[in-house]
Amino acid sequence: MAAAESRQYVSPANIEALLAELERLPGDPRLGFFGPESSTWRINRESAIFLGAGRAALLQLAHPWVAASLLHHSNLMNDAIGRFHSTFRVIYTMLFGTRAQALAAARQVYRLHTGISGELPHPVGAHPRGEHYEANEVHALCWVFATLVESAILAYEFVMPPLTPPEREQYYAESKRVAALFGLPAEALPADWSAFIQYTAEMFESPQLGVDQNARALGHSVLSGVGTWVRPPRWYRALTAHWMPSRLRQAFELPFGPLEEQSLRRATRVLPSLYPRIPRVLRFVGPYHEAQSRLAGRSPGPLTRTNNQFWMGQPRLLYPQLSE
Repeated sequence: MAAAESRQYVSPANIEALLAELERLPGDPRLGFFGPESSTWRINRESAIFLGAGRAALLQLAHPWVAASLLHHSNLMNDAIGRFHSTFRVIYTMLFGTRAQALAAARQVYRLHTGISGELPHPVGAHPRGEHYEANEVHALCWVFATLVESAILAYEFVMPPLTPPEREQYYAESKRVAALFGLPAEALPADWSAFIQYTAEMFESPQLGVDQNARALGHSVLSGVGTWVRPPRWYRALTAHWMPSRLRQAFELPFGPLEEQSLRRATRVLPSLYPRIPRVLRFVGPYHEAQSRLAGRSPGPLTRTNNQFWMGQPRLLYPQLSE
């Protein structure tokens, strides 16, 4: 983390200014901040995005502030699926909800983050023992945001045709609206896709990331599916390990031997041909279908509610009373 004097925190005035700026954007509030023609909906409606969820979680845990926050202020160690659901309830409400729903979710997250702070119990990487952390710090938020964006593109392109350079730029430009919902102003982010990739590459090698015993235990909790009967298969764990930067794969002690390489080869051969053939009603996530139903003036049907229950742990996006 940057020196204490260079840290920047998201104040209530900061987040409200960003949300007010978003509210002033042109467009139908029922579409939220994206809509059917956006790259955001096109990419994030794909359930394949979850192929990158384990990687994104581990990369976040490699930041000592994030790992300490989750260790002391969440139940991730004992309920990985609960943490997964709570995260994606918020993310999907921001992506597919109305503007009112997305803004309410943003304020909910900000309030939650204001209660998360503490001191590191021991040194990790460039972070000394006793270093103060807060969840609403701009640099830490930027890293969490980056892991979600980069992992989503990586997962999407694993099973779908690669995006063109203009499509990547468009997706990244749109993602800055999500960043604003988390309290990140545009000037705190890399300017374009090229600068963004350079930022993530530098962070992979930076001493700002480091893995201690607690982060390792939390990472293993994520990849074991603790708290649910669902256990990530070997090919998923192998894919996650393959996608991790080498030094972080080793730091998390992720197995990547002959069995994992064999599973990875099989997944690489099968998934890109199988996935696009899945009917869209099953392939696309429930929150996307819920948004489509809203725009058609219908309530989400039983299949959409069941899909939502699987991905978010509840049948509707957050704040359904604000969906009109």
